[in-house]
Amino acid sequence: MAREKFKTIISGIVPLKVENIDTDQIIPARFLKATTREGFGENLFRDWRYMRDGSVNTDFILNDDRFKGEILVAGRNFGCGSSREHAAWALYDYGFRVVVSSFFADIFRSNSLNNGLLPVQVSPGFLDRIFKSAEEHPGSAIKTDLESQVITLSETGESEKFEIDRYKKECLLNGYDDIDYLLSIKADITRFEEGRI
Repeated sequence: MAREKFKTIISGIVPLKVENIDTDQIIPARFLKATTREGFGENLFRDWRYMRDGSVNTDFILNDDRFKGEILVAGRNFGCGSSREHAAWALYDYGFRVVVSSFFADIFRSNSLNNGLLPVQVSPGFLDRIFKSAEEHPGSAIKTDLESQVITLSETGESEKFEIDRYKKECLLNGYDDIDYLLSIKADITRFEEGRI
């Protein structure tokens, strides 16, 4: 299923300075009944965004109007726990296009890349500088340049390179899923097959 092409994103950030955020915190299991990707953003971090009586938890960062944008910045070991793909669906459906952390669980990273969400792994020191910048300058932005694989703090100009699988990078830049990619090289596949006859 073709999706939106990933462009360079310059956006405000939502700083969630919590480590070991697991997939059940991202999207609680009781909301996994749907079979399509839409609608999960409504329940993203549900148990943190709302109190038990259903009222808004004004202390939670997603409910703080100073912090809005397409980039979530989280503590180390983001996306650990169960392998549910719904976690990536919920983040994307909510409006995030990039998640920044100093470490991602492998299955969460894979699920994100397969669903148009870019996980950017930075050094612990650079992550600390992002959190510090957000604290000192609420509403400051980050530039995420997938083509050059560089993330930059707009407030200070500090930047850092990040790694990404070459194939997944091409898929994100072109808005491809695995089938779209195969269709894009159909002529090459046909030529290869014809050359074997």
